[in-house]
Amino acid sequence: MEVTAVTKFVRIAPRKARNLVRAIQGLPVPQALLIAEFSERKAARCIGKTLKSAVANAENNAHLSADTLRVKEAVIEEGPAFKRFWPRARGMVSPIRKRTSHIRITLTDQPAA
Repeated sequence: MEVTAVTKFVRIAPRKARNLVRAIQGLPVPQALLIAEFSERKAARCIGKTLKSAVANAENNAHLSADTLRVKEAVIEEGPAFKRFWPRARGMVSPIRKRTSHIRITLTDQPAA
């Protein structure tokens, strides 16, 4: 059975969060939680929260044990970008894009193939 958790509009650029998501993909949940907990990246906190939410969904809604779960899929998608401007010389401006992310984590109780 598959269980999903989604966190939307996280204020971090998707490029900076994707390498941590690639590291936890396919791992058992306890091991993925350890990686998210001890990583020093800003994205680790958001990914850890989403992973814990997916585990809670599995335990409460699907009545699955957290020890038997593994991360089937973890994806960082692009959200909307805030558009800001930075002043430049001679009265001009440069655009700044403050990017956001959507984090989607899918857990499964089936063994790795």
